[in-house]
Amino acid sequence: MKCRKFHGLGLMFLLIVGLWGCDTLNMSGLQDVNISFVRNITPIREIKPIQDKQVTVYVQGKVEKQVPLLQRRAYKINDSTGTIWVVTKQNNLKEGESVVVKGKVRYKSIPIAGEELGEVYLEEE
Repeated sequence: MKCRKFHGLGLMFLLIVGLWGCDTLNMSGLQDVNISFVRNITPIREIKPIQDKQVTVYVQGKVEKQVPLLQRRAYKINDSTGTIWVVTKQNNLKEGESVVVKGKVRYKSIPIAGEELGEVYLEEE
């Protein structure tokens, strides 16, 4: 009887910890779909341009700013490690919203007076 009670308490503990540890996120690209667990999130500070390679990453963070472009939008995403611009066709993300974005790493070279002022960004898939 004691063994059964112990297993019941252990199961209850695991359920409570599991529910408490799962944070609901809105997955970019899927409207009204919540995800509780996403693997392979890349910290923004680790995203580097890799020449001639098509690297796809997932980033998680909050929308800080948005800029309208022709038939697209750019969103500035911030996690605790840095910020990155994401170019997408979506127009429904709000400032302050937590998102997960899947995109290809891109680099735009901007040479000015012999100095490279280019920027890494993501193009959403």
